[in-house]
Amino acid sequence: MGIGGISIWQLLIILAIVIMIFGTKKLKSLGSDLGSAVKGFRQSVTDKTEDKGAEDAAQPTAESTVQQNESTETQQTEAKEKV
Repeated sequence: MGIGGISIWQLLIILAIVIMIFGTKKLKSLGSDLGSAVKGFRQSVTDKTEDKGAEDAAQPTAESTVQQNESTETQQTEAKEKV
């Protein structure tokens, strides 16, 4: 018993028929096209996850923004007092 009730001999017969219909050159180009499509898909998925990580790191948190504003205000008041 093979995959899903199909024996190995039946799979070999189907493979032989497909090779006779399409030929080895066509199957080779089809395989390389499919491989490049999968590779492109994987690259785009990993690029999007890296982009999300970069966006999260680039966006400051609310606490850091408040701290930056407070330090800027403190510096401005110190500069005014010196004048």
